[in-house]
Amino acid sequence: MRIKLIIYLILLAPFVFITGCVKEENLEIQKPFTYDEQYYENLRAYKRTQHTIAFGWYAAYAPIAGASGYKDPASWGERIMGLPDSLDIVSLWMGIPSNDTSSTSYAPVAYQDLKFVREKKGTRFVAPTITRMNHVIKLKDGTDYDLSQHKNDTGIAVYAQHLVDQVLDGGIDGVDLDYEPAGDWLQGDNFTKLVQYIGQYFGPKGMYPEKLLIIDFYSQAPPTATGEYANYFIRQAYSQGTGGVQNATNLQNYYNAVQLAVPPGKFIVTENFGDFSENGGTPFTEANGNTLTTDGSRMYSLEGMARWNPTQGKKAGFGAFYFDRDYYSKTGIPYYNVRRCIQIANPAVH
Repeated sequence: MRIKLIIYLILLAPFVFITGCVKEENLEIQKPFTYDEQYYENLRAYKRTQHTIAFGWYAAYAPIAGASGYKDPASWGERIMGLPDSLDIVSLWMGIPSNDTSSTSYAPVAYQDLKFVREKKGTRFVAPTITRMNHVIKLKDGTDYDLSQHKNDTGIAVYAQHLVDQVLDGGIDGVDLDYEPAGDWLQGDNFTKLVQYIGQYFGPKGMYPEKLLIIDFYSQAPPTATGEYANYFIRQAYSQGTGGVQNATNLQNYYNAVQLAVPPGKFIVTENFGDFSENGGTPFTEANGNTLTTDGSRMYSLEGMARWNPTQGKKAGFGAFYFDRDYYSKTGIPYYNVRRCIQIANPAVH
């Protein structure tokens, strides 16, 4: 391409000399595939079927934490448009992009991408939040509300309504409540009240049942009483907590700890690609002792999670935190591990 460009510039030189300066244009080196409407309809139809869900927390569309302004993407790895088409649910780790120039979340590229991917590809987007009563939130009327000064039922209701409003006003598909209380007041019965309030709007009992109510957690299991209100429970089955390896026994134990509240069809397991993206996770051992993937090479944890199911029944899905790091796969194929594992979990019908 560079040689062709040089030849083109040489041929153009006399014309430039005569006519003056020529405006430089950006070259689009990497072009996405284009598809017809039938492809998108088939994709949306697939996502409405019963299948193993692919989920992930995604941040590459936004500037790093603490940076101001919005990102002007440098590659498709930083574009929501560049996500694998077959992803089902994306948790917007850096917030809901806005098209309002006065908003602190103004991100025009991410906003347009999200709108297209949501409408055309049927991908659902949720807003994650670490649920704690220790910070200040901004209400719809612009008022600052200090949750730490309202540790009571009224404060829970205000916080819950704030989370509901974010979803409805942001035009996305639900909430992702990160339950890692670690001594915070908003746990146990208090967290259940928060879930019940949001559950009036989202989830299987809500007035907007198409909106998702998701609870993700690490070591402390959510209260059993929250089970009926959530669509999915996501276990952060991160391998940094297991010495950099993972196995089916650990996943089974994670599920056993919540089985009274969570049927298998609501349970999702996830790896941490913030630490373990290079090979698609960490070395994984299946329940039968198998450590090899389909081609006889070592199996890694994202694939292990895609293949694993609890003994009680089929799980809801699998995924990863910061899965966007798999865009730069050492194979040279964008999102190689994510795409491959989606296919393993949901083999194409020929």
